[in-house]
Amino acid sequence: MRLLSLLTTALLVGLSAATSSAGNSVLVVLEPKLSREQFSIFFDGLESKGYDLTFRAPKDEKPVILEDDIPAFSHVIFFAPTTKNFASDITPQSIITLLENRVNVLIALSPSTTPLTSLAAEFSLILPPPNTPLISHFPSRPHPPTTLAITPHNGPNAPILSKNLGPVLFKGISHAYGENPRLVSILKAPKESFASDTESDRGSESIADAVEKGGEGLWAGGSMGVVSGFQTVSGARVTWVGGVDVFGDEFANAEALEGVKSGNEQFSKDVAAWTFQESLVLRIANTSHHLLGENYPRDHYTTKDEIVYSIDIERFDAKTSTWKPYSGITDLQLEYTMLDPHIRTALPPIKGAPGHYSVTFRAPDRHGVFKFVVDYKRKGWTHLHSAIVVPLVPPRHDGYPRFLSSAWPYYAGAISTSIGFVIFSALWLGGDVREKGKGKGKKAE
Repeated sequence: MRLLSLLTTALLVGLSAATSSAGNSVLVVLEPKLSREQFSIFFDGLESKGYDLTFRAPKDEKPVILEDDIPAFSHVIFFAPTTKNFASDITPQSIITLLENRVNVLIALSPSTTPLTSLAAEFSLILPPPNTPLISHFPSRPHPPTTLAITPHNGPNAPILSKNLGPVLFKGISHAYGENPRLVSILKAPKESFASDTESDRGSESIADAVEKGGEGLWAGGSMGVVSGFQTVSGARVTWVGGVDVFGDEFANAEALEGVKSGNEQFSKDVAAWTFQESLVLRIANTSHHLLGENYPRDHYTTKDEIVYSIDIERFDAKTSTWKPYSGITDLQLEYTMLDPHIRTALPPIKGAPGHYSVTFRAPDRHGVFKFVVDYKRKGWTHLHSAIVVPLVPPRHDGYPRFLSSAWPYYAGAISTSIGFVIFSALWLGGDVREKGKGKGKKAE
């Protein structure tokens, strides 16, 4: 019984210590004006999952986030919204280097101008003028206009946030979106909100006019975002949050609306889970290609061959910290390309084979260096990319059929011509001999 109890305890500890697919070390850059106790629910929740948190002030020299361009942590949290001077190892360039090395970053902003706000423009986020927080007077709630109750909405194909999540209390700045396709909208501003330097309605008429003219209306309405993510080419994720109070205990324990508890606690967990690559993480486990009827790949294929291409995809399960086959992709495509795709076809999941996708197609009648390309990019999900180069060659001299059914008219024409030539030659030659024989007989008489 005691052994069974120990095994059960170990299993529960292992399940509770499930971490992200990218690692469990986290550096928290926390400015002195803020204390860990203000965010105890958020930080304790990360530690209960198995993350190892390390805290430092923005101006501290140790621990460094990069040493010889090698990251010291798997994830970095910047809760330093008003800090304008950082240590030498924290610069916009070093944050870019972190992302290039697949380190995930969570950044909280503020209405004031800081080095972090200047970095946001590199990720196609357009911030409002300094000291213009987001405000709203509707709906009625027991909070000042600068504290908004925002109802979250999940994207149709990227469930970053939990279902039935309550209103999220937010205080901070909004941002507009650029045209970068790698941006992921997590939480948008309410339609009745706008950025302003005053909590009163002074100047609201000018804002309304600007909205109609398409000018300063950039800082008003539901087109703005307050929490947004970004997936880099390297696969790292960075999340921009318009205010640090979203993660605080005060908002987590408060009522968003009268009689309705805020959803900040779960919202913070969901944002961290996506940023730290716990959720919506995919990977390619295996790819294969072969001729129909065979089970081994070839170093080249011949035009018009029947080719079978297969790919295995896995999804990370944060509850068990394991990768499991995933068959939930319904719009996966394969491109058979040489400079441009010659064939683009659906790559459906195979029933009875979890995580296995396969398609059979005929190679085009065009030889060259072709590639099997799978390039799956959907907002919120990990980007999947695979490219396999396999030449496509014409048939060998003995690879063509000896007779073509479509060429029988030409065959018949050639044979009939040959037969006619033989008959004509025989008749012509035979007739010439008989005439010569008759002439000799006359002379003899």
